Amino acid sequence: MKKAEIKLIVELDEKNVPEHITWESSDSESSEALAAKAMFLALWDPHYKNSMRIDLWTKDMPLDEMKRFFYETLQTLGDTFLRAAGDDKMAEAVIGDLRDYCEHFAEKMEVTQQSQ
Repeated sequence: MKKAEIKLIVELDEKNVPEHITWESSDSESSEALAAKAMFLALWDPHYKNSMRIDLWTKDMPLDEMKRFFYETLQTLGDTFLRAAGDDKMAEAVIGDLRDYCEHFAEKMEVTQQSQ
């Protein structure tokens, strides 16, 4: 069985506020840790049937980038759910609603939608 490791490093200031976030993967072709300004980590707890989350961002993360980060995360959550649900027609319909909301979010937050 193949194993892969993802390593997250969070450097905190004296008030435990993230100053730097880096990450690396054992599957990566790069041997260097990559910088990040924010992260959302969600894990499913099968025992309690709920999600466990860690949401962090560095103190120098600009608000405009945070808005973009939320927008892109919402978009990709829809993509992930569609892959997980397969041919479920209800999932496809609900993801259409999520896409509509993402457009609304982008407009209200003044996030420029870029092609992905």
